[in-house]
Amino acid sequence: MTSTATKSSVLTAEMRAKIEALFPRYPTKQAVTLPALHIVNEALRCVPMDAIPEIAAMLELSPAQVYDTLSFYGFFKHEPGGQVRAWVCRSISCALRGGEEVLDSLAHKLCVKPGETTADGKITLEFGECLGLCDFAPAMLANEKVYKNMSVEQVDEVVALLKSQADQGN
Repeated sequence: MTSTATKSSVLTAEMRAKIEALFPRYPTKQAVTLPALHIVNEALRCVPMDAIPEIAAMLELSPAQVYDTLSFYGFFKHEPGGQVRAWVCRSISCALRGGEEVLDSLAHKLCVKPGETTADGKITLEFGECLGLCDFAPAMLANEKVYKNMSVEQVDEVVALLKSQADQGN
């Protein structure tokens, strides 16, 4: 018996089917690496290390090749975060317009440091190097919702919205 046979599979049949459905849309299986990681991340709110060999086998790659892609993007984590992952941009545009202060204020209101999840497990606060929203600096992305032109004065309202968004995710 191989070591993979003794472990339970991380990828569900549904995740595998979604990944396999992408094969005809891409020129090679390797090109499906990033979309496959997104499928797993969407389903599990993370990409566990045990999923890497399974993804690699499906894509006929080495686990190192999948890990290279995974580790390049700061978006992917190995442990699940909160129901809402709030990314505050700290690119130069956002920093110059108060992004660091917004991040600090959000951290204070949520009682976490950037990179941590609230005690109730609902909100993970993170910083992003660039969200591509320089025209709306400072900006934040919380799951699929974009917050533009943020200010410290808006933090109480934004925290309430994040909590509401997390409650809707349950």
